[in-house]
Amino acid sequence: MEELIRKHALKNALDFGKANPKAVLGKVLAENPELRTRVKELLPIVDKVVAEVNELSREEIAQAVAGYSFEVKREEKKETLPELSNVGREVVMRFAPNPSGPLHLGHARAAVLNDAYVKRYGGKLILRLEDTDPARVYPPAYEMIQEDLRWLGVEVHDVVIQSSRLEIYYEHARKLIEQGHAYVCECSAEEFQRLKLDRQECEHRGKSIRENMADFERMFTEYKEGEAVLRLKTGVDLRDPAMRDFPIMRISETPHPRVNARVYPLMNFSVAVDDHLLGITHVLRGKDHIVNTRKQEFIYRFFGWEMPEFIHYGRLKIEGVALSTSKIKEGIEAGRYTGWDDASLGTLRALARRGFRSEAIRRAMLEVGIKQSDISFSWKNLFAYNRELLEPIANRYFFVASPVEVEIHGMPEFSRDVRLHPDYPERGSRTLVLKPERGVGSVFIAKSDYEKLREGSFVRLMEGFNIEILEKGREKARARFHSLELDEAKRRRAKLIHWVPAQDRVAVEVIKPEGRDEGYGEAALKKVKRDDVVQFERYGFARIDRAGKGVVAYYAHP
Repeated sequence: MEELIRKHALKNALDFGKANPKAVLGKVLAENPELRTRVKELLPIVDKVVAEVNELSREEIAQAVAGYSFEVKREEKKETLPELSNVGREVVMRFAPNPSGPLHLGHARAAVLNDAYVKRYGGKLILRLEDTDPARVYPPAYEMIQEDLRWLGVEVHDVVIQSSRLEIYYEHARKLIEQGHAYVCECSAEEFQRLKLDRQECEHRGKSIRENMADFERMFTEYKEGEAVLRLKTGVDLRDPAMRDFPIMRISETPHPRVNARVYPLMNFSVAVDDHLLGITHVLRGKDHIVNTRKQEFIYRFFGWEMPEFIHYGRLKIEGVALSTSKIKEGIEAGRYTGWDDASLGTLRALARRGFRSEAIRRAMLEVGIKQSDISFSWKNLFAYNRELLEPIANRYFFVASPVEVEIHGMPEFSRDVRLHPDYPERGSRTLVLKPERGVGSVFIAKSDYEKLREGSFVRLMEGFNIEILEKGREKARARFHSLELDEAKRRRAKLIHWVPAQDRVAVEVIKPEGRDEGYGEAALKKVKRDDVVQFERYGFARIDRAGKGVVAYYAHP
């Protein structure tokens, strides 16, 4: 029974970086259903075996897994995006962010899905920068967004900036006034809200077309911000109060970085006008935009336009990282974040700095798809997809966080060449060297490993030798060299830990979303280059941000 558990624990650790007791138990019960009546008996054994397996290096896990056979299941066909409806001409879609900052993980869903559909149908994708709210514009974002899309592998065929199209919106606003479908309202927001809820018309609703046209021109010259808006005349008796005579143009006296203007369209008006004039055929948007879709339907109907196909998908809940561009900007200005690529953020720049590959993000978002139900984003899946991409390219090294010294007595001179990557011998090797003085050699191990040691413990230093702990103090341990034999370590089920020689080491700082780890790395890290992605044994993948005598790395995931 324990051997069956070990088999699945090793496979689970190989597939996901660390073995998960629940997953291992599930695999064991699936292979041997008769054990279902003995779950209480199995649980402590599973926990023990999983803990032992998680102490092994990836190379040892891979070697052990090779000794087992596993049932090969037919690979199920992966779910693909459903076909678009009403595809009778060239598919034209748009990705339309506000340039309030660079793109984050939430933006990636819309960008990737639009890109995937356009590529499937040989269509056209328009990047539309919706910058008609001057207070929300962050000037560098115009270029940052395009850089982020290129990194994400999204192909943009045309770029449209709404602030460059203000005259188009003004022209269409005047047409609505001429048709009797819009009027200039001078009610305060509070006053109109009261009238709207009471299903009462405001006093300005009955003005003539000539009066409304004159008042609209006054919005450009005389009215101050908040004194007048242009409303769409939809009706005050509509069932949904949100649909009743909603505003489509407003005044903003906040300076705009690109244009000298004071009258701007609100989102539902500019979006409807642009979607029609740009020939958008299909629109992907969240369910939270259903009300906006209904508002835009009025504009389409008043102009006699054909509406695009609207596809509303469920909300994607992303936890664990900051996504709000306005709050991130405030945090950067206050010094809480180092920049838009701070490791704790959910921007694409932050993920790239940590070593995530755009292909992994694309795969994760395609898997999320356009389901109508709300869904929580799976970091576990993203880690797994990214791990598949990093495994072949990431060389292996030792890094010990919060290092504690272990003094080894009776230590002979030690030198061993270890492959930089176990599967690619052509990449060469790094050399682990320990030169004792008068029979005493010193190494550093991670504090997390040190805290688990006990006097009398038999320990295997990875790719090295066996030691026995003689004394353990608060800040230093004394040990005795025992042997080089790996078989003995396996036989005695020795705890396997990584280490760094004390006399030849590199200072390493690892920046993580939740903080940072400082410690030492092996001497071979002196040869890494900026942007290399490495795997720190028993720690995780990281991207080298600064190389040289002192290494700074950004943590990706286990």
